[in-house]
Amino acid sequence: MRWLLGIFINAVLFIAIAGYFEDSFYIKGFGTALAASFVLAILNILVRPILVILTLPITMVTLGLFLLVINGLTLLLTAAIIGDSFRIDGFGMAILISLIMSFANLIIQKMFFEPKGG
Repeated sequence: MRWLLGIFINAVLFIAIAGYFEDSFYIKGFGTALAASFVLAILNILVRPILVILTLPITMVTLGLFLLVINGLTLLLTAAIIGDSFRIDGFGMAILISLIMSFANLIIQKMFFEPKGG
């Protein structure tokens, strides 16, 4: 259930980010955002761990910052799978979107999903 809620939250984030970066990030509608969020979740389960293991030396040298590049690559792969209804113009925009989504997901997770200490 939490996985489906995460997909829905990411879809809402996609719509919000696409509204802010109209020229560089395009989503046809909420259905496309849901589909892209689902594809991204599947890629994060299947492809991302392989990429993290293969790039472990450079990730360690950059103190983990290379993970942003991996996140950007998975977003570009998502855009390639979904097609013209989900478009990201450039690798830099993909990294920026992944950075914004990571930060927003961190805040949402801290506020709503972690137990509050007494």
